[in-house]
Amino acid sequence: MEVRAKKALGQHFLKDENIALQIAESLTGLTPHVLEIGPGMGVLTKYLYNRENIDFHAIEIDTESVEYLHAHYPSLHVIEGDFLALDLSTLFAEPFAVIGNFPYNISSQILFKVFDNRNCILEVVGMFQKEVAERVAAKPGSKTYGILSVLLSAFYNIEYLFTVHEHVFNPPPKVKSAVIRLQRNDVTSLECDEKLFVQVVKTGFNQRRKTLRNALRQLNMPLDAVPETLLGLRAEQLSVSDFIEITNSLS
Repeated sequence: MEVRAKKALGQHFLKDENIALQIAESLTGLTPHVLEIGPGMGVLTKYLYNRENIDFHAIEIDTESVEYLHAHYPSLHVIEGDFLALDLSTLFAEPFAVIGNFPYNISSQILFKVFDNRNCILEVVGMFQKEVAERVAAKPGSKTYGILSVLLSAFYNIEYLFTVHEHVFNPPPKVKSAVIRLQRNDVTSLECDEKLFVQVVKTGFNQRRKTLRNALRQLNMPLDAVPETLLGLRAEQLSVSDFIEITNSLS
């Protein structure tokens, strides 16, 4: 049976079920509550469905796939709908984990939703386009380091687990894939105005070739209190703590 991996320009099917098993086994059990996004015909699902002591739900937007899941996994709680539109606060009574072969055309949106719901999502394990996975796991100073790198690493420990090559899909996609894991860290809140923090991070990276002195002018806020050592750097050179310091200087 093939694992579906939805792409922006069509569908590619994973021929190697060992990849599905590896993804399922990458969940560390931080919570017994698990949500699978986009299970399709359920090949990843089957490695989670019969696990003991797991409260397992799935959300799928495709009606045909929902019917298949109801038929083959009768006790699975399947939500027919769009994850991006789902009110996650109503899903489980306690924090939960998210897993899936995520639709690549909306994978960044999924991660932004994870960030917005960081207090109820303890863990994320998923397959992404390799470039997205590398961006999320990137460290300061890397050319792939970006908005999601900063926002997610502020609240999650991020691991790049393994690369998935094109030849295991049918038809082979034009890009490689990768599986990453995010685990909630001990940070409950940042020591700054978190809305302004997000704004500063996005503004800095939206003009990543410019120094922070030039990029942050868009905010129309006085930069006098921001340390010169930080204003002279580009966004990709700054750590989470640097962005927190800039945020506090602005506010």
